[in-house]
Parts: sequence; C-alpha cells; structure tokens
Amino acid sequence: MLLIALTGGIGAGKSTVAALLAARGAAIIDADGIAREVAAPGGPAYQPLIERFGGDIVLADGTLDRAAIAARAFTDPEALADLNAITHPAIRQRMAEAVAAHAGTDEVVILDIPLLIPATRDALGLAGVIVVDTPVEVAVDRLVGQRGLAEEDARARIAAQMTREERRAMASVVIDNGGDRAALERAVDDAWMWVQGVAASAAASAAASAAASAPPAP
Repeated sequence: MLLIALTGGIGAGKSTVAALLAARGAAIIDADGIAREVAAPGGPAYQPLIERFGGDIVLADGTLDRAAIAARAFTDPEALADLNAITHPAIRQRMAEAVAAHAGTDEVVILDIPLLIPATRDALGLAGVIVVDTPVEVAVDRLVGQRGLAEEDARARIAAQMTREERRAMASVVIDNGGDRAALERAVDDAWMWVQGVAASAAASAAASAAASAPPAP
C-alpha cells in the first residue's frame, strides 16, 4: 500500500481532484464522508454535538443540520475548537480503520483530508502530500456560486483554515485548480505520474530489502 494525503482549502476543488484520481486507479478514503458518518444518528459525535450546539441543530428527520453547525463554528474560534475536539478523535479512528483495510495490498490509497496539519501528516507515515491550490477569490466565487454561501460566511470559513502558503509548504505536489477543467485534468495527470514514480521506487526498495534479508543459497 502506498499512502498519500490529498488536501486543500474549502472551495479549492479537492473532491473533484479526488474523483479524477479515483478514475486513474486510486482508492479514496474520504474524511468528509467519515465526518458525516460519525455525526449521523447513533454515531459517536452525534449526541456530543447536540449537547454542545443545542437541540435546534436536529432536523426533522433526526439528522444534524451540518450547515447550521458550520455557520456557528466558523464565526466563533471557541465553537470551532469544540467542534474539532468532538469530531476529530472519532474521525481519526475511523480513518485508521479504513487505512488498515488496505494494508498488505499494492494499492495507491489517497486520504482525502481537508484539514491536514503537520502533526497528522507525520503520524500517518505518508509517502507524500498532494495539495490542491486555488486563489482565495476563486474559492470565494465557488462557495457563493456553487454552494450558496453568503460571501461573508465563505470568507470566514477560508480564514479559519490554514493559509495557502502553509498548505503548499507541506506539499510534495501542488495541483493548481484556478483554471478550467482541461488544465485541471493535465495537472492531475502530472500528479498521477508522480504517484506512479513513488510507487515504483517503493516497490524497488522493498524488493531490494527482501533480497538483502533472504538467507544465502546453500
């Protein structure tokens, strides 16, 4: 298994890049999807979120109003810290279980994780980090036009995350998603070529190590 993280700020188009990598053969572990699972009814974060943010976040069908939680958290640093403290341990556990399911395979496993921090990167033992990068104004336009956020809300959410410079500093490869779809496809092709090179190097290293540790022929 080759484990690589995919990260990027809100509105960068990370989910689109993840889908393009999946189409090229990668196995995707989606942290956002896991976040929805742990906050679903019966999930480990469900009741703690209600206790922290109030019963009015519960929708008629029993699920939580994620948009309402996000609107409160991204305008209040204390609320954001509480949200992370409630959800992140459960998300990390589920992600570890998902990664373990691929152990011993020759798959390229992409951890699609929006809030990758250096400590998490180091703990995961990653082979590399792919960063999807987009200018702030482009991200704001997408959040307003595609997700229907108010511009003030969009900017608050972007400001609450790490900066573009901080993400790029972690990158093994940067995918620029500030242009059109054709440009993005080309950038993903380049990133996938890099992934294949890393996989080949890892396989060669493992083979050399196995050969060196093999007992001598009689």
